[in-house]
Amino acid sequence: MASSANGPRRVTIDDVARAAGVSRQTVSRALNDKGEIDASTKQRVLDTAHELGYRPSRFARGLVRQDSISVGLMIPDLLNPFFTEVAAAALEAARKRGWHVVVYDTGDRVEEERGTLEVIASQVDAVVGYLSLPEDEIDKLIRGLPAVLIDREHRAERYNAIRIDGEAGVHAAIRHLADAGHHRIAMLDHAARSEPSIRHHWFATAMAACGLEPVAVSRADQSLEGGEHALRELLAEHPDVTAVFTFNDIIAIGALRTARRLGRQVPRDLAVIGFDGLQLGTLVEPALTTVALDTRELGALTIEQAGRLLARSGPLSHDEAAVKAELRLRESA
Repeated sequence: MASSANGPRRVTIDDVARAAGVSRQTVSRALNDKGEIDASTKQRVLDTAHELGYRPSRFARGLVRQDSISVGLMIPDLLNPFFTEVAAAALEAARKRGWHVVVYDTGDRVEEERGTLEVIASQVDAVVGYLSLPEDEIDKLIRGLPAVLIDREHRAERYNAIRIDGEAGVHAAIRHLADAGHHRIAMLDHAARSEPSIRHHWFATAMAACGLEPVAVSRADQSLEGGEHALRELLAEHPDVTAVFTFNDIIAIGALRTARRLGRQVPRDLAVIGFDGLQLGTLVEPALTTVALDTRELGALTIEQAGRLLARSGPLSHDEAAVKAELRLRESA
């Protein structure tokens, strides 16, 4: 893929023509299956276009107007209120620009993500959202489309990202627990990936900064039932745990339900802190203490970053493209 001072640029029909050693008109005839070209030349052009990752512009093909951009928004689980809030914020920001957004729920499955990208690559002008595939595989699937990854550091220049910076918020949460006298603290991390999450890293460094060792780090499905089951197993093995930090608010709310069923008073017997800042956390008893994100900002920045890539005006800087999470004290800790 070609690149410029402002980052990656889409491979053009002129790039294909130069690489294949033919005219621009010949490339156009080959790609549009016109008859005025011999078979060997046509095949050479098609092979070159494939090797370069050329994808005909929807604008050049006259399929859309410049003011009618279409964006594919990839969401891993629309049943999770956090992702629903992010999607709603992105839709609102895109609507203000006059853009069309198509939301795809991948079910947090890589095979579904792969299949969705294959389908939408020729239908949208940019892809944004939560992508777990390796960047080289994403690149093959979307062939030069601008892409914005949410909650993931990008390693290649051809993509950009909106980061979640929760390190200070998690440190504040663990410091709050330590100051309240908690020394037997565990974490319920997500179980969707084989490797520990970045939130686990923030938790571990925060514990070390407080001079503490985690009692345990257990895995939980990102659901109410996942939080219930994970806390039950954790307390069966480590009954002396007095505080739990969880990967997200949904897991935390499930943990609250298990604590109540086991007769543990929250926060007197067990303090619980989540991560996300869902409105749902204010509706449970006791109200959930959490490391909170601004989902409206997260969605808006994602669309802003996509707009900059489409306009080739240079992406948001590393600091500008970050949403900070802050401790929000309520009743559960």
